[in-house]
Amino acid sequence: MPIYAYKCESCGHAKDVLQKISDAPLTECPACGAATFSKQLTAAGFQLKGSGWYATDFKGGAGGTAASTASASTEAASASTESKPAEAASTASATPCGGSCACH
Repeated sequence: MPIYAYKCESCGHAKDVLQKISDAPLTECPACGAATFSKQLTAAGFQLKGSGWYATDFKGGAGGTAASTASASTEAASASTESKPAEAASTASATPCGGSCACH
């Protein structure tokens, strides 16, 4: 059952109430008795934490999971960097930005 936040517009009394979704909203304030007790909008009560829940649970395709594809591309990038260290050094010294920007 969800917990709803209520607040009275007359006296400012606030209260959290455990109700069924099908229950009618409360209208009478328990503190002052006025009919100005109403539901408040609040943030969601859950958070999605962890690594890759979208990639592992909802993605599909011919290439396998996104996690295995990402690790394969990381390995390929490190292998290509290791095989061409002289070329990378010459590119870095020949450009005015040093080769560390996004244009190279």
